[in-house]
Amino acid sequence: MTVKVLVFGDIGIDDTIALIYGYFKEEVDIVGVVADYGNVSKDRAVKNVQYVSNLLDITKKEVKIIGGANIPLNGEKPAFFPEIHGEYGLGPIIPPENMHDGVFENFFEIINIIKQYQDELIVVNIGRLTSLATMFILYRKLMKKVKSFYIMGGAFWVPGNITAVSEANFYEDPIAAKTVLMYAHNVTIIPLNVTEQAIVTPQMVDYIDYIGKTKIIKPMLDYYYNFYKKRNPNVQGSPVHDALTLIATIHEEMFIFKKLPVHIVQKSEGISKGQSIADIRPYLNPKNEKGKEHRIAFKLDYPKFYKEFMSVMTGESF
Repeated sequence: MTVKVLVFGDIGIDDTIALIYGYFKEEVDIVGVVADYGNVSKDRAVKNVQYVSNLLDITKKEVKIIGGANIPLNGEKPAFFPEIHGEYGLGPIIPPENMHDGVFENFFEIINIIKQYQDELIVVNIGRLTSLATMFILYRKLMKKVKSFYIMGGAFWVPGNITAVSEANFYEDPIAAKTVLMYAHNVTIIPLNVTEQAIVTPQMVDYIDYIGKTKIIKPMLDYYYNFYKKRNPNVQGSPVHDALTLIATIHEEMFIFKKLPVHIVQKSEGISKGQSIADIRPYLNPKNEKGKEHRIAFKLDYPKFYKEFMSVMTGESF
């Protein structure tokens, strides 16, 4: 069965790997991509989606490319991360100058997509949650028509990747993260403690490159791996956080989940800004005291991930 997916992402390296996976996977039909600020500016994120779509000749599928948020809900100037994702978000790759300038002011096209697909539609948010939160602020009734939400964000009982306790997507806009978790239904969170297990080794990258379905994967993941290797010399490869979140929409058997309430720290600065806290107290009344529960992934079956990722990216059976 094919799932209809609307992707919200800050299109850097791992977002792009997720899009490539989705484009190659027959059971995934990406009907639209909302490109937000985050790893790069919104304009560059839009341009990256265009570049990848043209490169893989995906324009025939009529995937809608939508310009999302420029800044978080608190109005702060966002920080970008060229040391992780490259100046343009694709590692060493620079999209051609002759492409569109990347300014798409068509945000409300999201409404048409939701109305078109309604309870078939799965929203996958793999970047900051600003645009998705905006939809809940403006159109709460409409958002109830969406089938489910998969969110890459948070870090539970592991170090964060921005502060000691906070993961980037929640940290950069904790107001948006809180808004989405407060109003969204059927939410699945794929947090950092699970996505960091989705390692793609240099040997895997070399084989994908050898098969040659797309030649942009190796330069991007080599760049990504070099960053992680500098930060942690013992790392075995690059974690594909966002691809794993998209995989979760069709391969739930790959994960162990638990339903818990999640609280997002709303401080404007400091080490705990954007921290995700799962309430594991067993003695409180879930409805009256603990708050709304969400499904959180806590463990990944790596052999299943390996077979799925390599099969899709190479077209071979693993």
